[in-house]
Amino acid sequence: MLSVVIFLPVVAAALLVSPGVGARAARGIWIGAAVADLALVCGLWAGYGGGVAYETRLRWMPSVGAGYHVGVDGLSLPLIAMTALLFLLCAVYSVRETRRPRAYAALFLFLQTVCLGLFAALDLLLFFVFFDLAIVGMYFVIVGWGHGRPARSALKFFLYTFLGSLALLLGFIGLYLGAEPHTFDMSDLTANPPPAGPLVLLAVGVGLAVKTPVVPVHTWLPPAHTDAPAAGSAILAGVLLKMGTYGLVRIAVPMLPEQWRAYAWVVIVIGLVSVLYGALVALAQENLKRLVAYTSVNHMGYVVLAAGAAGLTGHTQARELAVSGAVTQMVSHGLITGALFLIIGVLWDRAGSYETGRYGGLAGTAPVLTGLTAVAVFASLGLPGLSGFIAEFQIFTGVIGAGAVVAGASAVVGVLVTAALLLRMLHRAFLGGPGELTGRVGDVRPHELAAIAPLLVLSLVIGVAPRWLLDVIEPAARAVVTLVGR
Repeated sequence: MLSVVIFLPVVAAALLVSPGVGARAARGIWIGAAVADLALVCGLWAGYGGGVAYETRLRWMPSVGAGYHVGVDGLSLPLIAMTALLFLLCAVYSVRETRRPRAYAALFLFLQTVCLGLFAALDLLLFFVFFDLAIVGMYFVIVGWGHGRPARSALKFFLYTFLGSLALLLGFIGLYLGAEPHTFDMSDLTANPPPAGPLVLLAVGVGLAVKTPVVPVHTWLPPAHTDAPAAGSAILAGVLLKMGTYGLVRIAVPMLPEQWRAYAWVVIVIGLVSVLYGALVALAQENLKRLVAYTSVNHMGYVVLAAGAAGLTGHTQARELAVSGAVTQMVSHGLITGALFLIIGVLWDRAGSYETGRYGGLAGTAPVLTGLTAVAVFASLGLPGLSGFIAEFQIFTGVIGAGAVVAGASAVVGVLVTAALLLRMLHRAFLGGPGELTGRVGDVRPHELAAIAPLLVLSLVIGVAPRWLLDVIEPAARAVVTLVGR
């Protein structure tokens, strides 16, 4: 069933490239495949009973110890569910795309398979294949349907992240050579971590850091977001960035426990710098997309900070709470930032500009859009009652309880700066007097509302009643901390 979930979208993509499929049929196939995939993921969630479930293990390249090994646990299942939901809502949002709609839908379906496959992969080589294919898919989305300077931004994105993937491959080869017997299987490497040196951790860390991204390897992100189409930005921020942070929790922490403990404070410092730098640079942005892109650097910094805390010697429950908060933050950020990029896409569709100063008073002409933006802003800044608060509270409590008191307290400053910049953006664009482009912006259309509202509703559900999500995540977080602490 898990393999059906992974490959159903790419099968639908193959149907789209066959001759005779019109634009309307292409949209129907895209949405239908995404609906079916999400329904299957809901079935996986309903039948999940803990541990590694829905496991499939087949021979692929036995000569190098690599196989088709997939499964889900409390780390991957929430991200798979978020991925399936976000791709469906991006399909709904894009129903009016008129530029090569068949190719556009096929690319997104291909990306959906790649993202689902990465989160389900339990083999390092399989993980790497999906990791690299995601770069290719997003490159073509940006260069084919972007605006501004898409070719330049797509090339920068590709070169940065491809270089990171090469470093990651070197790290995986180091893990393979250090294992006895040699294997790429994640379960085997987690059960018996190889005696790898710090260079292996450096290679894995650099590869995942570029994808996350963290300071100073983040500079590909703002131009890629600015020039990507709205749905592409939502997937890039909501799903692709999680490949880096998920890799930290899934690979770096449990497979290199000694090295992770030895360099935990380096990871914490990198996370803290990303938190503060991302928030402060976002404060200076006049471009709405660049602003939200830098808040992603800030929010992913919290995840890196929490992952670093897992390697400290502090209270075990606090470290478990930090890891649980990191996974919750990945889900929360995917929902909230995906909604924000779709909202900004509405403004671009109406007025063709991302400049905050050219808008103003949108609450009068677009009250529903203003309400959606307000909820997304409050969720992003961590207001209680929304998913951002649940994630950040766990991270701060876990990091401080694990012994990184100064780092945890300093990271709270990032929340204050994020609140200031998001509320400033809300005030300038949506309140006050009208701007030069305000008259062009009408309220959200039905398909836009159907794409944005579910993300914010789910953020509210997690913020008010998070137990159903945390019950899945917490046992897996406990297992990660046990592995790194042994």
